[in-house]
Amino acid sequence: MTRPDFPIILFDGACSFCNFWVRFIIRHDPKAVFRFAAYQSQTGQKLSFANGIGREKQESLTLITPAGIQQKSDAVLAIVEQFGGLWRLLRALKIVPRSWRDAIYDLVARNRYRWFGTQSACPIADQDRFV
Repeated sequence: MTRPDFPIILFDGACSFCNFWVRFIIRHDPKAVFRFAAYQSQTGQKLSFANGIGREKQESLTLITPAGIQQKSDAVLAIVEQFGGLWRLLRALKIVPRSWRDAIYDLVARNRYRWFGTQSACPIADQDRFV
C-alpha cells in the first residue's frame, strides 16, 4: 500500500483546524475523488511509514496519489484545483515561490493547536471516505 489507486489525504486527526478542512474538502468534492486517513490511525501510520513520511513531516497535510506525494501548500493547491469552478483560480498562487507559500503554511501549522484547539479523537473518522 505504498501508493494507492486513488488520492488519499493524510491529516492530523487531533487538530480542530485540520478536521475543519477535511469537512470542507468533503463538502467541495461531490465526486468523492479524495479519501482520508488521520496520521494517528493505523492506515495513516502505515502510509506514512511506507512513503517515508517521518514524524516531523506529519505537521503537514499530505496528499498521496498514484503519481507521488505532495505536502504543505503544494498539497493544498492540488486539492482545491480538483474542486473545479472558481477554485481553479487559486492555481495562480503557484507563481508565488513555494518557500513563501510554505512559510505561511508553516506559521499556521506551528500555531494550529493554540489558535484552533485540539480534539481527543478524530470526530469525522467514521465516514465512508476514510481508509
